[in-house]
Amino acid sequence: MQSPISRVLDWLLAFLPILTILVLMLRFRWGGAKAGAVGWLVALLVAALRFGAGWQVLAYAQLKGFLLTLFVVYVIWGALLFYRVTDEAGAVKAIGTGLPRLTPDRGLQALLLGWVFSAFLQGMGGFGVPVAVVAPLLVGLGFPPLAAIVIPSVGHPWAVTFGSLGSSFFALMAATGLSGEELAPWSAILLGLSCLGCGAATLWAAGGRRTLLAGLVPLFVIGVTMALVQFLVVTQGLWSIGAMMAGLAGLAVGVAWARWRGRNRVLENHLTERNASAGMGLGWALFPYVLLVAIVLAAQIPPVGDSLGQVVVRAQFPELATARGWVTPAGTGRAINVFGHAGALLAYASLITYLLFRWRGYCRAGAARRIARGVAKRAIRSSLGTAAMVGMAVTMEHAGMTHLLADGIARAAGSAFPFAAPFIGALGAFMTGSNTNSNVVFGELQQSVATLIGVSPLIILAAQTAGGAIGSAFAPAKIIVGCSTVDAEEGPVLKTVMRYGLIIVAALALATGVAIWLGGR
Repeated sequence: MQSPISRVLDWLLAFLPILTILVLMLRFRWGGAKAGAVGWLVALLVAALRFGAGWQVLAYAQLKGFLLTLFVVYVIWGALLFYRVTDEAGAVKAIGTGLPRLTPDRGLQALLLGWVFSAFLQGMGGFGVPVAVVAPLLVGLGFPPLAAIVIPSVGHPWAVTFGSLGSSFFALMAATGLSGEELAPWSAILLGLSCLGCGAATLWAAGGRRTLLAGLVPLFVIGVTMALVQFLVVTQGLWSIGAMMAGLAGLAVGVAWARWRGRNRVLENHLTERNASAGMGLGWALFPYVLLVAIVLAAQIPPVGDSLGQVVVRAQFPELATARGWVTPAGTGRAINVFGHAGALLAYASLITYLLFRWRGYCRAGAARRIARGVAKRAIRSSLGTAAMVGMAVTMEHAGMTHLLADGIARAAGSAFPFAAPFIGALGAFMTGSNTNSNVVFGELQQSVATLIGVSPLIILAAQTAGGAIGSAFAPAKIIVGCSTVDAEEGPVLKTVMRYGLIIVAALALATGVAIWLGGR
């Protein structure tokens, strides 16, 4: 049996790779690739020397990390290609001048794009897509690069659990053995509160206290609409489309609100106007995004999805155990649907858009070469950073270090554990870059501790997945994806998004404690 000092030392050493990355990125302003590489090396050394991870465990962990890296990088390259095509043709600039005609209110612009539209994209897409798509649009509207990344980063995570076709929620069901009917109500309630918190953070990031106060009414109207729609949809068993439907409802209410305020001409008139400087009307500028939505929706139709899913790259991994007894069960790594992946869907939209814009004369001579150069310039650095972050995460997971961190937090919290539950979910998402992985890694732990101390497992698990959803926003791997489409330093972005995210997670902790106090036993 370990002594208390030994357990504390284990926890501190398990935390060391995370601390290394945070210090290097926040204090010394290193980029994600350099800081991630050092964190990865620290994780490998600690896993081998302290936690008994042999060469086989570490080797398989790196292979699993390689597959996960390919999965994420596919999105990065696809999103960058989509951005470069639209930017080269002048679509981003046209939207930047067209949207203010719908509403000149900077706060409402941030809400519509960074909170509502990004949540809708999260409902359909996956890892990092909302930030990668929305950030360039905000830059086109005149937002600084830092704000352009922070706004969708803090705006979309409330939609993560019931977004990406419900993958995070299905993972929670699988990890705990509980039904979706049991888990959905409390999850939707806490995520609904998160929705309002994300909207408030979006307004603050767009312009501070004054913008927040000016936007409280649309924040409440749109936020309550999205929260209620998501609750109604998921409590009817439609878990895979909860966030998508909520985002769609939010878009309808948000646009109606902007037009009702009467600050500009109606949208239909704008669609026919031409932007003299960009040479493109707002209707054509919006076409790539409408096309992307149509392609993603089409991919959900069973015959289409089945056709796209013919080629899948996956690997089978054996059961692995460290010298200290931590066991990673046998299973497949992250499967990559070559033609149905979010990155592939972005590539299809990019190709069709390029061909159409070239036919329309929006792409000048040499456009293809400039697009390719622009994609490669940003994607290579982002891909290296992603590989390092993912490598560190899977190393810690296979060595038992990630579980040890959460277990230590749970033990230290004691009877105050309900307040710690969202932070454990956020920790898992921060480490792995995914709420899905956080639910897989920590779902059973949260359920067991809740049962042990006599509180409602359903509320605790809702706090787990809500905290994980918010925590995924400031996962370093996701920050790198966002920064890949906008020229911004990763360190300041991480610092800013983490500050907003931790405030929302703290609010979730308070809400969880209140729910338990009101009778959640």
